Amino acid sequence: MSDRLAALVAAGVSIWLDDLSRRRLTTGNLAGLVRDKYVTGVTSNPTIFAAAVAQSEDYDEQLRELAARNASVEDAVREITTTDVRDGCDLMRDVWHRDGVDGRVSLEVDPRLAHDTEATCAEAADLWKAVDRPNLMIKIPATDAGLPAITSTLADGINVNVTLIFSVERYRHVMDAFMAGMEQAGANGHDLAGIGSVASFFVSRVDTEVDRRIDALNSSEARQLRGTAAVANAKLAYAAYEEVLATSRWRSLAAAGAKPQRPLWASTGTKDKSYSDTKYVTELIAPGVVNTMPEKTLEAFADHGEVHGDVVTGTADQAATVFERLQAAGIDVPDVFETLEREGVEKFTRSWTELLDTVAEQLDSMRG
Repeated sequence: MSDRLAALVAAGVSIWLDDLSRRRLTTGNLAGLVRDKYVTGVTSNPTIFAAAVAQSEDYDEQLRELAARNASVEDAVREITTTDVRDGCDLMRDVWHRDGVDGRVSLEVDPRLAHDTEATCAEAADLWKAVDRPNLMIKIPATDAGLPAITSTLADGINVNVTLIFSVERYRHVMDAFMAGMEQAGANGHDLAGIGSVASFFVSRVDTEVDRRIDALNSSEARQLRGTAAVANAKLAYAAYEEVLATSRWRSLAAAGAKPQRPLWASTGTKDKSYSDTKYVTELIAPGVVNTMPEKTLEAFADHGEVHGDVVTGTADQAATVFERLQAAGIDVPDVFETLEREGVEKFTRSWTELLDTVAEQLDSMRG
């Protein structure tokens, strides 16, 4: 076991793995990460599933069975993904039983529904029934159409992982949607203590987009701000989270048994090789957060990561200064966030299409 990872957990950070595949489940890889690397949750997304199915033969047996009964491509993808997530939930069940907070496995709604509230709600309910595990989380994007779907899904007693959050402004809307959903869930007779939610705030992609625009400015002053936006953005998000926890509205929900919707740092693998490979872990340690990491980042932190305690609380003013300087340098910050959300939905939609195409080709091959 890693002393560095143990120190990270002791600082109040939950470690989730940003990857799920059948090979991780069948080889014992995921079980080993839970046992040895303090992993207490798993997230998946269309990109992860597309790569898993395309790059291995682990799904061949199930694909042959699906082909034999002439399953549609859509049904085949549904069965493949829900099988992996269901098995992941079973593997994480003991972790979930310890406190009812961690031990979660996330499954995303079809990203093509990101701008359709009613269809997202229906898909979330279908996935919840298909997996049929209490530690499942349904991932819903934080688009304009996704916000009411988040509220409605929580109101039905379904756990929600809100994904593709890039701006603090949108994050505040997400927290409002969460509390509205929990209030409705209580009115609907659900046990609030049993409903879990996280808000996935994307990190490294913010630096990628801002740094690209900084480089295009060709300004020495602007270049000093490279690699500062993502961490500052997340710190402002954490300050907003603390503000909500101090409200009477949240205190009423907490008194009724509700657990906080924890901030989850997503996209924490470093994309710029000039930055530390543990940058988005070391610089975002705070109590009560989740950091979902690709295995490469997890192993890097276990090897040489640094824990300096809570480095986020009380840093909002400094973080706000970063964005004041970015604006002054000519970076259109609101456009950055709009671009990232649009591209995030487009990327997941492309990955979903790739997954459908891959499965279609394999089904045709096996039928042939």
